[in-house]
Formats: sequence, C-alpha cells, structure tokens
Amino acid sequence: MKIALVSPYDFAYFGGVTDHISHLSAELQRRGNEVHIMAPCSDDQVRSPVPFHRLGTPVRIPANGSVARISMGPRLGSEVKQILASGAFDVVHLHEPLLPALPLAVLRASRATNVGTFHAYRHSNLAYFYAKPILQYFFAKLHGRIAVSNAACDFVSERFSGSYRVIPNGIDYERFSQPLPPLPGLGDGRPTVLFVGRLEKRKGLSYLLRSWSNVRREFPDARLVVVGGGGGLKHYRAFVDTRGSDDIVFAGQVADEDLPRYYQAADVFCAPSTGQESFGIVLLEAMAAGKPIVSTNIPGYQEVVTHGKEGLLVPAKDPGALGSALIHLLAHPDMHQQFGARGREKAKQFAWDRVADEVLDYYRETIHRRTLLAALRRPRFPRMRRVASAAAHLLAR
Repeated sequence: MKIALVSPYDFAYFGGVTDHISHLSAELQRRGNEVHIMAPCSDDQVRSPVPFHRLGTPVRIPANGSVARISMGPRLGSEVKQILASGAFDVVHLHEPLLPALPLAVLRASRATNVGTFHAYRHSNLAYFYAKPILQYFFAKLHGRIAVSNAACDFVSERFSGSYRVIPNGIDYERFSQPLPPLPGLGDGRPTVLFVGRLEKRKGLSYLLRSWSNVRREFPDARLVVVGGGGGLKHYRAFVDTRGSDDIVFAGQVADEDLPRYYQAADVFCAPSTGQESFGIVLLEAMAAGKPIVSTNIPGYQEVVTHGKEGLLVPAKDPGALGSALIHLLAHPDMHQQFGARGREKAKQFAWDRVADEVLDYYRETIHRRTLLAALRRPRFPRMRRVASAAAHLLAR
C-alpha cells in the first residue's frame, strides 16, 4: 500500500504524536509499504525514516496544559492538493484529524481511504462542543477511526459518536529491555527514583518534589533523577534550591541513546501526572526496562498499570500518598522485583511490531468496508435499494 501519515504538530519538536508517527512509519515501511509523512516543521534538516513533506508554518498555541505547535499558512490548501494529487495514496492516516489546520486541509482534499487516530484526553471537551457544527463535516470524511486508549475513545465519542477501534501506542521494546552499561555516577547502589517527562504543570513533578522529604527521612541516601526539558526547568531547580536539597539530579533533555540507561539505573519509576493523559508511554518504557511503577490513578495510566501487579497507583495531587508508595516499594525489594518482572512481560504486548500489525489490519478492514459500502449504495435492482440503504447505514457507523 501507499500510505500518508499526517501530523498536525511541528515535527522538529519531540512529542507523543510525533514519536508515534516516526515509529509507525518505519514499521509500515519495513513491511513493504510505501510511506510518506506530511507535517509542519520548523527545522529544514529534520530526520525522518521515510519521505517527508514539510507543510505550513508552525505556530505556538497553548493547549491541554502544554504548548501545541500547529501548522498555518495561506498556501497550505494548495500544497496539500498538489501532494495528494501526485501521490495516489491508498490510505491517508491523520493523527488528531480534527485539529487545525493541516489535518483539516488534508481531509478536505483527500479522495483516499481516510483513517483518523485520536490521541487526546482532557477533563473537558468544550472545544469539540463549540466547534462541532464545523468539524462534523470533516469527521464525516473519516472512513475509519482509531483511539489510542479507552480514555481517548470516551473523550472524542462524547461529541462525535461512531465506531472506534482502540489500538494503543507502541514502544521500542528491544531498545528499553536490552541491558546496557550503567551511566557514570548512577550505578553506585543508592536507592534511585526516576521521573521522565516534559517539565510542565500537568506532569505533576511539583507533587513528587514535595513528597521527597518524606522519602529521604526513611532512606537518607535516596536519590531522585529528573529527566526532561521545558520552560519549567528553572522553576523546579529554584524550588529545590530553596529546600537545600543536594540529592535531586536534574539531567535535562537527554540523548535518545542514553534514555534507556536512565530507566535501567532506577529502582522505581514515578509518574505523578495530574491528569489529561490519554496513555502512559513513559510507563511502558520503564516497564520494558523491568522497573516497578508508582503513578497516579488517572484514566490513561490505569489502562497501562494495574495496581498491585506492575506497580502502585495513588490519587493525583497527593504528595503524602506519593511518598508513602515510593517508601513502600523501596523498602520491599522482593515486591519491586515482582512488579518489574510482570511489567516487562506486559510491555511486550505494546511492542511496535505488534501495534503496526494491528494498524495494517485495520487499514485493510477499512478499505474493504468502504468498497462494500460503495457497492451497496449503487444496487443494480430497484427492489434492493431499501435493503442496501439500511445495510450501508450500518456499515458507515
């Protein structure tokens, strides 16, 4: 098949959707498909595993407790039409298909089989509510709909009803599970807790920092390692400096090849996010490395970690509960070894080769359904039109 993967976000910046598209494109191409990526990009030298089409000018927009860099531009529509006309794609796979402006321009022009993946989960879907009269036209042009989790599915289906297939995010299982040499300064036997994520409010690092004094009282030599960049780095460092702590290490944004070594250097991985997470990729990466989890019991994380099996789930925004769970795991090495072993096995289910196979199967199913639907809408005999119309309606849901 010839497949176009469409991202609304600036491909020069790391993010869950960008990472998803990069891995999926590589896996689909490895299976003999011709794959292209269409996305805005602020870097002319961006690395892509497949042919890359740079479209629009990225603009920073506050969204979902973070900053989204989405495409704008007066020539966006004409550029999209030109690529689609010359590409003859079998499948156009749009990620966050209802976001402006690139996915909407692609949906408007595409004559291929259109598949949309919905990644987001928020506490409120007021944006969908107010924009629904406009977005319904574009939603109707999707022939297949994927959600990365039940939480993401519930969120979008509240305003846009229809049939959705839940296909989760994937991880590079081999990359995180393969043992690597320890990082300098971290392989010293000290109890180590790891945080990985963008340093923004919804990731909940402030609650982990507030809980840390409780952990230190029980484990005076414990160490917290914080991996991630973003605008909050200076703020969190200042917070730590006021407390006089010297046991919290801010590693910043680390190289891709070093990230698995940070996971493997930890005793416990902690994800204290406050909400608005549709999935838990960092949880799976830590689980693939054989690490037990302490995370908040928010919807997206509950689909990855089962309390008492791969880790411990605590209420969001509760430093006391967070600290108690960390202390409990650090105090029971046998428990975190059991959690780590179960997590490693569970993470295998989310390896990219499995996820890509599910996506390809869904492409084929959607193409077949679309073909059948078109045939039913053009019955040869007048007496069949009523039956065909009813069948077509069911298939289109």
